[in-house]
Amino acid sequence: MKVAVYTGKEEPGGGERVSGLLARLKAAGVILYDVKAGQTLEEGTDMLMSVGGDGTFLTASMLVAQSGVPVVGVNLGRLGFLSENRPEDVADALLAGDYTLENRSLLEAYVEGYEGSEVHALNEITVHRNGAAMLAVEVTIDGIALPAYWADGLIVSTSSGSTAYSLSAGGPIVLPDSKVLIITPISPHNLNVRPLVVPDGASISLKVSSRDADVIFTADNRSGIVPDGAVVNISLAQFSLKRVRLNKSDFINALTEKLYWGEDVRNIK
Repeated sequence: MKVAVYTGKEEPGGGERVSGLLARLKAAGVILYDVKAGQTLEEGTDMLMSVGGDGTFLTASMLVAQSGVPVVGVNLGRLGFLSENRPEDVADALLAGDYTLENRSLLEAYVEGYEGSEVHALNEITVHRNGAAMLAVEVTIDGIALPAYWADGLIVSTSSGSTAYSLSAGGPIVLPDSKVLIITPISPHNLNVRPLVVPDGASISLKVSSRDADVIFTADNRSGIVPDGAVVNISLAQFSLKRVRLNKSDFINALTEKLYWGEDVRNIK
């Protein structure tokens, strides 16, 4: 097996745990090499290992999104829904084949009139104000217009992204294998609007208006600027990301452990 290793920001105490993982793999004959953001994987690579948190995993995913090379996340961060595996659990699972491959949907977005603006994202695409003025976001779904959102911004997320920015903005938690997209306003001024769940085959268009000259546009952990009046078209990409899930991991248990889902705070001492 040949494994590329992408490492994010080093976490306190993570060095020894990761070195132990890599040593265990090398001892079993696994070929390891380091890769940086923007680099191309070596020919014959079987897997990419993302070492860090979910932000590291998002960056790593763009290295392999169209190649079909699966990504395994080694968690050194705090929450870790994409990169949820402890270093101590990864080596034995990989060597024993005790894992499955998930196909995670990716978003594709481009800004009308700007050649080369096409980007992909695993968690979400957002538009966000770049000044004091709120945005008016006109949304159409398969050509059907919704009432305008007046808000700090708007998130379009995949089911993978339901536990990321969308969750912080009041969006629903969605099981990762659900075939949906989530539209979530950020700090909406019209309080009667709610997050909306739509089929993942929908074509979504966002037209942003602001009293400021430009608007922040993000694709996962990457950001840029688009002008006031820009139209952003979003749909599901024609390819998916292969993510390694250890057979011992479970999304519902992760919610309980990481978000204390259902915990009665009155009984916490």
